[in-house]
Amino acid sequence: MNKRNSDMLGNMNVRKLLIKLAIPGIAAMVFNALYNLVDTFFVALSEADTIAIGALGIAYPIQMIVLGLGMMIGIGSASVFSRAFGRGDERSMKRAVNTALLMNLTITLTIAVIAYIFIEPLLRLFGATSGNIGYARDYLSIILIALVPFSLSITFNNLTRAEGRAKVAMISLMIGAIVNIALDPIFIFDWGLGMGVAGAALATAVGKTLSFVYVFSRSLSKESSLMVDLKRIWDIDFSMVKEIIAVGLPAFVRIAMGGVLIIIVNNLIQIHTPSEALGEQYISIYSVINRLLRFSLMPGFGLVQGMQPIVGFNYGAKFYPRMREAIRFTSGLLFVYFTVVFLIVQFAAAPLFMLFEHEGDMAFVERGASAFRIVALGFSFITFQVVMSSVYQAMGFATRAFFLALSRRFLVFVPVALLLTFAFGMGVSGIWWTFVFADVITGSVAYLYYRGEMHSLKQKHA
Repeated sequence: MNKRNSDMLGNMNVRKLLIKLAIPGIAAMVFNALYNLVDTFFVALSEADTIAIGALGIAYPIQMIVLGLGMMIGIGSASVFSRAFGRGDERSMKRAVNTALLMNLTITLTIAVIAYIFIEPLLRLFGATSGNIGYARDYLSIILIALVPFSLSITFNNLTRAEGRAKVAMISLMIGAIVNIALDPIFIFDWGLGMGVAGAALATAVGKTLSFVYVFSRSLSKESSLMVDLKRIWDIDFSMVKEIIAVGLPAFVRIAMGGVLIIIVNNLIQIHTPSEALGEQYISIYSVINRLLRFSLMPGFGLVQGMQPIVGFNYGAKFYPRMREAIRFTSGLLFVYFTVVFLIVQFAAAPLFMLFEHEGDMAFVERGASAFRIVALGFSFITFQVVMSSVYQAMGFATRAFFLALSRRFLVFVPVALLLTFAFGMGVSGIWWTFVFADVITGSVAYLYYRGEMHSLKQKHA
């Protein structure tokens, strides 16, 4: 076990430690979100209209589900690992890593094979139309090949952060993003391989694979506390599977429900638009909003990832004042950041949408900018939902984390969306306002959880 990492998590000034762990996480998350944005930008440049952008959005739920699985297994195993790390239990640390590796490999490979067999029905379910299903099929058929290394890289990024090596996780994600961005124009445009949408998928697949190769190779080094031993890779603990799933399930729900959300929104758009062509435009608008949201909000999630190993380690070590300070400092920084993003969107929504339109279709820009401004209204309220879901995961409080993760993406969103679009007859605009209601309601509930936990930690210290 690496004593230097243990000393850092348990003794370093909490605010300095959070910044130290968060900066690589923030950089990694930005780069990870950037490839989606750049993919969309290059596809928009290479195609004559915006339909292909919508195709990327239609294929995205599968990636979201697999990302969710990688995060579920990664966060769940990282929580088990962090608490064992705090106790100095090396056997449990090693078994947590081995169990996570084999779980991820088995589940993701199964999903990839099933999705490939039923690719066309899946795309129809996801909201594909006759105009964009060809693009979506070209993209997804290649993405499926790289699902296993993609998911494994996410899991090992979480484990690497749990041992305090956030820089390794950052470099891993940066490698994937940089390779993806560099290969995009070569694979997409006619002066290169001329593969179009399929080229964007191939660039992503290569980048994700190299990202995994790097982070896994670093996990094999003597500097790592993960203690991966390929000769004893079958030394797993089946009793940990339940705990890993229970702790990581909220992350899966939060991310995978984002994929379900895309499916619901795409289908609601088709129902509430008078023509297939207008529906395809709104699907493309929603695809762009999703990419811009991921890019703009990911630094906030990177900050929270910096907090998680601090909370997990100090909870295992019973250093409650350090936990309390980490949670409070993270919440303050996150609230300020999300508020700044909200203000930027209000002023810059139209210029941002113009980046993805190159044929003078101002209706696309105007409709997209208006929708983005509405969606951004609830950003500040996301703060405590994100913080407390991550805190409960780090502490191993699976039920509470699960409730907070499920509430925003399903328990609140679905009934409000149906109410606004059907009962109140708001149509497509009702979809955008649903995001605001969901953020405000779940953010307010999460704030009550925050106040309760901060009081509880104060009482434990007393």
